This record gives sequence, structure tokens and C-alpha cells, in this order.
Amino acid sequence: MMIDNAMKQRLARIGRVAVLAGGSSAERPVSLKSGAEVHQALRQLGLIAELVDPSEVGVETLKGFDVAFIALHGRGGEDGVIQGVLEHLGVPYTGSGVMASAIGMDKVRSKWLWKGVGLPTPAFHVVGADDDGEALAELGFPLMVKPAHEGSSIGMAKVEDETQLRRALDDARQYDSEVLVEAWVNGSEYTVSVVGEQVLPAIRLKTPNQFYDYEAKYQSNSTEYLCPAGLSDEDESALRALSLRAFKVVGCQGWGRVDVMRDEQGRWQLLEVNTVPGMTDHSLVPMAARAAGDEFPILVARILLDAVDRFPPRKGGKRRG
Repeated sequence: MMIDNAMKQRLARIGRVAVLAGGSSAERPVSLKSGAEVHQALRQLGLIAELVDPSEVGVETLKGFDVAFIALHGRGGEDGVIQGVLEHLGVPYTGSGVMASAIGMDKVRSKWLWKGVGLPTPAFHVVGADDDGEALAELGFPLMVKPAHEGSSIGMAKVEDETQLRRALDDARQYDSEVLVEAWVNGSEYTVSVVGEQVLPAIRLKTPNQFYDYEAKYQSNSTEYLCPAGLSDEDESALRALSLRAFKVVGCQGWGRVDVMRDEQGRWQLLEVNTVPGMTDHSLVPMAARAAGDEFPILVARILLDAVDRFPPRKGGKRRG
């Protein structure tokens, strides 16, 4: 692990770091793993870091920290809620702000934004709590069904006919009253990570499953991660530029990840943006960072320092970082 003197000096000026992990969303198990990895890296960097689970302690606990590293996935952590709490408390935090977090967590509104500025995304329909899905006929089959406000592929399903569609809608409604139904895209899936202003190398995802689902992400040993992604220099550049544009259109900052597919005609199709991606041993941002030359502790340090740079010091307090 190589840290230059300038980074060492900046890290030495940071006080107590709260690593927020756990929470009460459906992604709690993944969040706990991410938080543990981040906490260990911060301790390796010599920082005073403590794991904090907002589902187990009151938010007033956070007042005593100088900065928060958010490793909360899903609702309550990735949707602007904890960001709003930290803003109110005056505690700097990693990643996107309240608005971008809320939009990024909302797959439907992210797609509306992208469509509004002319960025490519698969055709879709939004199914409400009482919608029987009749308007989906024009999309045809197969389709992808997704809860509008969940991550980690929770509640997602590929459907081939009306029977499967009704079952998938019922399953998705267990997680969300609003369900996104997308036209199925045949093609390769890629993900592009952003840290600060740097766009990391694209990763191509290959799985024997029907799509890159929860099992493929966190449990399977058969999922392949190709980095370099096997793209030409021109295509890699185009994919990175599109991903950064999609990231910024939503208002994201700090760090995150954009998921993209390439259809059979060679066109890029934006799927979603992740404002608090996973930081586990199976996670994609650390993998892309390694390909770019940054080991995990350096990645964590860069994300943390970006946070302290974006927030002014507390009144009467020292500047952080």
C-alpha cells in the first residue's frame, strides 16, 4: 500500500470517522460487509474509525464525529435520508448529496432525467400499486421487472409471458408500490465507476444466470468480471464519457457507479446509477480501482478526502483533511 506524503498529511488532520453500515433496508447484509471492509481499511490508514449502525443507535450519536463514510445501501442510506440528517448535523459525508441520492435511488426518475436530456435508456413503463400492467403490451416480451427503489437486484425478474409478468409484479410490489418494467435488452452488461473526477476502467459482467442478479453479484463463483472489458479504445472512451454524463445529469458527486448495457446493434443503454455501491470482496468499484492502480485502502482514502474537501470546516473548528 503506497500513500504519498501529501495524502498522509491530509489524512492525519482528519478526526473521528463514522463508518455508517447496516441500517434496516433489504440490503442490510451487504451493507454490513461493505462497512466492515471500509472500517478495516480506515484503521489500516491509521484513522480513528468506528462502525455505526443507524438502526441500533440514535442519529445524535453522529454529532461527535468529524466525517461520515456512508456504506449504507438501499433505503435510509442511499436515498437522501441519512444525507439529510448529516447535513442537519453539520457532519461531512462521502458521496452524493440529498437530491442526487434521492434521484439515483429512484430508477424511474433517473430514467426520466436521462430521457429528458437525450441519453439512451431502454424503453419502459411504470406500474403503480393498482395497475394491472395492460399498458405493457407495446413493450413486448421478454421484459425486466424491477422495484423502483431497491438495489442489489433485489426483487428483479426477467419475464417471458403474461403469467410470469403477473407473478413478478406481485413479487416486486413486496418491496415497492412503484415497479419499473423495461424492455429486455439482449447484449453485454458493463459497469463504470467514478471517483471524484476520475472515470475508472469499465468492467464487463458475464454470468450464466439470466441476468446479473443478487446471486451472481454476491454469492456465485461463476460470475466473470472482465477488466479490461475487451472494448476498442474508441468504444471504451465513449462508454466512459456516457457514464460520466449520466452520473452528472443526476447530480451525483464524490463516487458512484453507472450500469450500462450494449444492445445487439452496438448502442449503449443506461440502466441505473448507484450512489453508494458495494465495497465487499465481490464489489465492482474496488475491482475497477485496482485496475487503475489503487488498492482498496487508497480508494477508501480518496473517497474520504473528497468528502472533507467538499464541506467547509465547522465554525470554530479545524479544517478536516
